[in-house]
Amino acid sequence: MSILDIIILILIISWLGGFSLRLGGGLIHLLLVVALIVLVFRLLS
Repeated sequence: MSILDIIILILIISWLGGFSLRLGGGLIHLLLVVALIVLVFRLLS
């Protein structure tokens, strides 16, 4: 696992925690979008 994979995993877990606890607001969703973009970029490259 690279450091980028760990960051993506942490962002997704944070998003799920923020979604269930209603914390973070738009920032958590923005971080999830960034994590998904990075994940897609890594899969395509």
